[in-house]
Amino acid sequence: MTQQDWRKSVVYQIYPKSFNDTTGNGEGDIRGIINKLDYLNFLGVDYLWLTPIYDSPMNDNGYDIRDYYQINAQFGNESDLRELVDEAHARGLKIMLDIVINHTSTEHAWFEAARQSKESPYRDYYFFKSSEQGSPTNWESKFGGNAWQYDAQTAEYYLHLFDVTQADLNWDNPKVREALYKVINHWIDFGVDGFRFDVINLISKGDFVDSEDIGKEFYTDGPRVHEYIHEMNRATFGGKDLMTVGEMSSTTIDHCINYTKPERHELNSVFNFHHLKVDYKDGEKWTNEKFDLQQLKTILMEWQTGIYKGGGWNAIFWCNHDQPRVVSRFGKDIDEETRQQSAKTLAIVLHLLQGTPYIYQGEEIGMTDPHFTSINQYRDVESLNAYQTLKSKGYSEAEVLAILGQKSRDNSRTPMQWSADKHAGFTTGTPWIDVASNYETINVEAAMADPDSILYTYKHLIELRHTHDIITYGNIVPRYMEHPQLFVYERHYKGEIWTVVANMTDTVAYLPEDLAALSGDTIIQNGSVTEEYLEPYASYVISVEVN
Repeated sequence: MTQQDWRKSVVYQIYPKSFNDTTGNGEGDIRGIINKLDYLNFLGVDYLWLTPIYDSPMNDNGYDIRDYYQINAQFGNESDLRELVDEAHARGLKIMLDIVINHTSTEHAWFEAARQSKESPYRDYYFFKSSEQGSPTNWESKFGGNAWQYDAQTAEYYLHLFDVTQADLNWDNPKVREALYKVINHWIDFGVDGFRFDVINLISKGDFVDSEDIGKEFYTDGPRVHEYIHEMNRATFGGKDLMTVGEMSSTTIDHCINYTKPERHELNSVFNFHHLKVDYKDGEKWTNEKFDLQQLKTILMEWQTGIYKGGGWNAIFWCNHDQPRVVSRFGKDIDEETRQQSAKTLAIVLHLLQGTPYIYQGEEIGMTDPHFTSINQYRDVESLNAYQTLKSKGYSEAEVLAILGQKSRDNSRTPMQWSADKHAGFTTGTPWIDVASNYETINVEAAMADPDSILYTYKHLIELRHTHDIITYGNIVPRYMEHPQLFVYERHYKGEIWTVVANMTDTVAYLPEDLAALSGDTIIQNGSVTEEYLEPYASYVISVEVN
C-alpha cells in the first residue's frame, strides 16, 4: 500500500470482548468479528483495529499480556485469527493488531523468571529497585496509587505505571528490544496489516528521582524514545506494506511531528488525547464537568495546523475503548431527535479534518453512555479504583456515580447493539457487562433500515474521504474561533475551498454575515440550515471553486 493509500483510509476499532459473541458465554470472540465482516465492508472502512487478543489474565482487559504469541482462549485460537485475516482480506479489509510493549502482565514468563532471583537474566527486563525508605520514588500509577510495588520474594520494588499487575519493561536493555521486535515480526509474518502501539511514548525512562507531580516528566517522551522507535521501525515494519499508529500519553505537537515525519522512519501516525480533556477540572479526570467548546476548538485547530505544517500525521477520533461515548459527552442523548442531530454533526466535524479517522464500534449508530446506576455494574479496574478513592475523599455515593457515569472507560465497553433482540443480539447468554437499556431503538438493524440514520452519515463521510483528495491533503484554515456556538473551518486544495460550519450547541446559532452569504455546492448537510441560522446541532459543508 502506498503512502497515499493509507492516508485516505478509515479505521474501525473493535473491542472484541464487547463486539459479538458466538458461543453464548457472554463475551465477544474472533468468530463474532468474522460474522460481521460483511457489515463492516458495507460501512466502507479500510482497517479493523482489534484491541489486544493475546493470552492475558484480563486484569486490564487484555492490555496486560501474559504471552505475546498465544491467542486468548476466551476469544478463540490462532486458526480463528487466521480465518479472520483471510476473510477480511477477501473483502478488501485489513487487520491492525493492538500491541502493548511498554509493560507485560506480572504473569508473563519473563516477569515470573525475573522475580525468582536477583541473579536471573530476566531481572533487567524490568525495573527493580531497592529502597530502605519505602518506594524508590514518589511516582504515581496512572490507575491511582503508588507506581512501585514491593516484591517480598526479592525484597525490592518493581515499577508499574499502570495496574500493579502490569510491570514496565526496561527498554534500555537491548535484549528486551530484541525480544519485542521478534514478537512484532512474528505477527507481520502471520499476515497482519498494521499495529497500534499502546502508550508507546512511555517506553524510555529518565532519572528515577522524586517528582513535583506524578512522575510523568521522567518517562513521557523520554530521552531515548525516538531512538528506540526508529530502531523498531528498521527491525520490524519499516519499508513494509504496513500501517502503524502510536498512542501518545501527555505528548506535544513537536514530538508527534518527529514521531511521524516520513523521513524519520518512526511511525505513520499518532493518537493524542488533549482534545478529550476539555471536560476535566484543573487537569483532573474524575470530576463531573461540562465540556468547554472553546477549548475543544482551540486544541483541535492547534494540532491540525501544527502537526501538518511540520510534516507529521495525526489520528483523528472522538471515541475509543478508554473514552466515553461522544454523543453523550459532546452532544446530547436526551431524546431521539437530539441524539441523531448531535451525533451526525459530531461525525461531520471530525471526518472533514485532516488525518486518519477512527470509528469506535457503535459510534456509527450513535450508541450512548449506558447511564449505570450502581457501582456493581462497573467492571473497569481504573473506575473501581476511582470509586474507592473518591469515596475516601468524602464524596457521596450519588456524586461518585455521577462522575463515573461521565468519565468511566466502561461507558464505551458495553456490548455492541446489533438488534432489538434480547441483550441487543450480542449474546444468547449473560453479557459480561450490562447492555445499555436503549438497545431496542439504538441498534444496527434499525439503523440499516433507516436511510436517514447516523449510520448512513458515517457511510457517506467515508465515501467522501475516499473520493475527494481535499479531505486528505487540503490545508486547514480555522475560522470564527471565538464564536460561542459555531465550529467553523476551511479546507483548501488545488483551487477549491470546502467550508465546514457546525452548531455545536443545543440552541439556535445565527450565522455571521459572510457565512450567511456563502454559496456553492453542498457536500453534506445535517439539520435545518437557513440563510440566517442553524438549528441546534445542525451542520453543513459548502464547496466553492476559487480558480
